[in-house]
Amino acid sequence: MDNVKMYTYEGQELELFRGAKNWKAYFARRLRHYIKGEVLEVGAGLGATTGVLCHGAVKSWTCLEPDPKLACRLREHVGPWEGLALAPGIVVGTLADLPGADRFDSILYIDVLEHIADDNTELAIAASRLRPGGVLVVLAPAHPFLFSPFDKAIGHRRRYNRYMFRRLTPPGCPLIRAFYLDSCGLLASLGNRLLLSSSMPTARQIAFWDGALVRASTIVDRLSGYQIGKTVVGVWQSRGG
Repeated sequence: MDNVKMYTYEGQELELFRGAKNWKAYFARRLRHYIKGEVLEVGAGLGATTGVLCHGAVKSWTCLEPDPKLACRLREHVGPWEGLALAPGIVVGTLADLPGADRFDSILYIDVLEHIADDNTELAIAASRLRPGGVLVVLAPAHPFLFSPFDKAIGHRRRYNRYMFRRLTPPGCPLIRAFYLDSCGLLASLGNRLLLSSSMPTARQIAFWDGALVRASTIVDRLSGYQIGKTVVGVWQSRGG
């Protein structure tokens, strides 16, 4: 755990996006189908995602957070959470710090994998922690051509597309679904990349995106068959056994 104690999350967007309730509710509706049984959330941050994804089909929920300061704040948030199916457990560390025998039905990386240097090895280790039939769910920023000063400022190493997800497929854990979300937000991100090049959106911009663009995306995404968007989702399922 020595390496864990030295880890400090370099991003600053957690607080900024914490109030993006429409966005969180939207992607939660798209992901809940895959989340059940014993769940591991890697890089839980402040728990904003936990609060919208933890539901009745979940038997246990483990928040894994490598930044001790974030984990401490996460513990403060667990108590006041209402409406959750159960109280999440919190572990400070990475996959290597979990007991060797621990296995899960769902492992989640929500806006996390893009921060990890060796994403290929990370997913291979995560897949080895799945029970047979278990799923690995990744939600990440989409399209390398959209990489901007904002991505760099918050510690993103890359953005993804569906082809990159296929190349990341761990042994014995095929990619069963890959799709995009937030088609209208894609236009805003493209505008920022080409015109503004802002390193950090303002609270006002976040409010406009969450209040107007996300609402529009819920309609446009469905009409486009989830083929475009500024966020990409990948779901892998373990053959196991």
